[in-house]
Amino acid sequence: MLAENSVDTIILLGPDNRFSYVSPAATQLFGWTPEEMIGRRAEEYVFPDDLPAIQQAMSKFNAGLAESAKTVIRRFRKDGTLVWVEVTARALLNPASSEVNGIVLVMRDAEERKRHEQELEALARQDGLTGLANRRAFDEVLHLEWRRTLREGTHLSLLLVDVDHFKLFNDQYGHQVGDDCLRAVAIAVQGAARRPGEITARYGGEEIAVILPSTDAAAALLVAEQVRLAVETLRLPHARNSEGGGLVTVSVGAATAMASMGGTNTMPESLLTSADMALYKAKENGRNRIETALLLAKP
Repeated sequence: MLAENSVDTIILLGPDNRFSYVSPAATQLFGWTPEEMIGRRAEEYVFPDDLPAIQQAMSKFNAGLAESAKTVIRRFRKDGTLVWVEVTARALLNPASSEVNGIVLVMRDAEERKRHEQELEALARQDGLTGLANRRAFDEVLHLEWRRTLREGTHLSLLLVDVDHFKLFNDQYGHQVGDDCLRAVAIAVQGAARRPGEITARYGGEEIAVILPSTDAAAALLVAEQVRLAVETLRLPHARNSEGGGLVTVSVGAATAMASMGGTNTMPESLLTSADMALYKAKENGRNRIETALLLAKP
């Protein structure tokens, strides 16, 4: 009676991994009636990417290493859509032999919980001021893209963008206007680097980084010029930026790496160092300009 009236879906999974009992709440959660599910195998309803977690728990149950488990997985509804569900599983043991006679599954809708988790994760990877990816997200993507570069044998380029004389801008106009300026520059840079896979992140302070996957040195230089021009075109006043004609401008360091036999650079640290050195050179050579670097990395 308790199972029949529970708002959670309660399922009994037999030793053959087939449903032998399904409570009525399954219809509301999944769209199938209990009669439609009884006799079917559990894995038929689980999203393939989440099967390993289920299989691992089953193996522990059968080996006597665990009697209960809890996880959050995606399951198919009758209409083909996916729903996140929290699954609590407990093994039914034979008192005489301690063998697993079945498993009781208690399932409840976890869509709202998962949505909140994803929102928190997105916030943890986003810079609060500019809305760009933050340093944590940048570091993760840079390492992932370098591994992909190795697999595919392509190039990986990186831009470091710095607002010229930003400290003087803050001194002249105040920090609130400075924040507004950074947001405007961030939008301009992100708009200029808009090809699929390109990631724009706030690297720190007034520096913005752009990761350019599968991009050689010539193509990276073109994107860098688009970035520089996009900021200049904003025509934001900066009275103390004489090199920029009294406007807000940026200096850009562009570095490109390729994996090659004989290369000695370690990645992606060397790519960051090279882009930083190119940025320093751009500042030394007059600002509102681009300098480049090319390096060969150990495959």
